[in-house]
Amino acid sequence: MKKTGILIELENGRVKETSLGMITLAARTEADLHALVLDGVDDTACDILAQYGITTVVDLALASDPEIRLNPAVRADAAAQAAQKLQLDVIFGLSSADGKDFIPRVAALLDAPLVMDCLDVDLEKNIARTSQYSGKVLADIQLTGDVVIFGIRPNAVQPVPSPAQTKKITVPADNTVPADFVLVSWDDGENSSRTSLAEADIIVAGGRGLKNKDNFSLIFDCAEKMNAAVGASRVAVDEGWVSYAYQVGQTGEKVNPQVYITFGISGSIQHFAGMKTARMIIAVNKDDNAAIMANCDYQVQGDVFEILPELIRQL
Repeated sequence: MKKTGILIELENGRVKETSLGMITLAARTEADLHALVLDGVDDTACDILAQYGITTVVDLALASDPEIRLNPAVRADAAAQAAQKLQLDVIFGLSSADGKDFIPRVAALLDAPLVMDCLDVDLEKNIARTSQYSGKVLADIQLTGDVVIFGIRPNAVQPVPSPAQTKKITVPADNTVPADFVLVSWDDGENSSRTSLAEADIIVAGGRGLKNKDNFSLIFDCAEKMNAAVGASRVAVDEGWVSYAYQVGQTGEKVNPQVYITFGISGSIQHFAGMKTARMIIAVNKDDNAAIMANCDYQVQGDVFEILPELIRQL
């Protein structure tokens, strides 16, 4: 039986839904599932993790001082040391904004092979499935090593409860801040209420058809009504209507929502590469020949400036 460690991400003290999806993926193969938690874990979090099949909750007990707890080098070292002490065979983490910085550091410290942005994993053969060449190809990559690491695309697997008997242990972190990697500032999360683009169930995205920054605010209004995240095409970002953090596509965020709704997006190959795995794609565009209209599940041919305000009114 493989010992699998799952790097759990929390949001406002609660286990992220996307972390539970990782557990479901790992539980497909008979394994001893360890949840590695760096930001403190309470009884409620332990109960939730137990419901999805975690057998051991590992509290890495990082110091509360933000200069220590938020230092990427300290966090990676704590996870790597825990993996060695627990003799883990496999490590899962989210290919989220934090995970893309964190997981490769852990892999480097363990000298372990890594595949990021995995859509699926066969743990019996250590084969990861991921997209290549702007999403044109799905590649199966087999890893070999004492420890193998997979970064899982958020929402790639929907959580399914599988209750288990769970125990909690503590593996204290070193908490030593390296002299060559010091955290000098951090964001306290004043924008933390914004739904994470990579992990959103619903995304409302706008593109060139919105024409200017003032009009793009309609996308934010619609998304707020639907409790959705806001996405944008590269044109909207290049024009300065929104920041790069909202960009979806080959050179932006790759997303995997339940529903992806586009307004005024033509659907270039580069944009489609970032959202083609959405469960449902709905396109609103006045150009029936736009590429997005041929690559969606539902389409509305019409003027964005008539349809979007009416949708907001109805919501």
